[in-house]
Amino acid sequence: MSRDKLIDVLEDRKMTEIIELIEDAEKGQLEQLELAPSLGLLRDEELNEQVINYLKSEGVEIIYVNEED
Repeated sequence: MSRDKLIDVLEDRKMTEIIELIEDAEKGQLEQLELAPSLGLLRDEELNEQVINYLKSEGVEIIYVNEED
């Protein structure tokens, strides 16, 4: 999914915080993002994967935290 399409989908779903994460990543202001593996970033699995892949392409390190603690 292209960046523009991704932003369009997020705007349609009013996911402004995720758009802000993407913009921060593009500006180099987001280096790492901690996520719980079972939760991810979004409830929509496909969109979640698209956003995470885009963030990775912008150099963001995704850190999956241990949920057992």
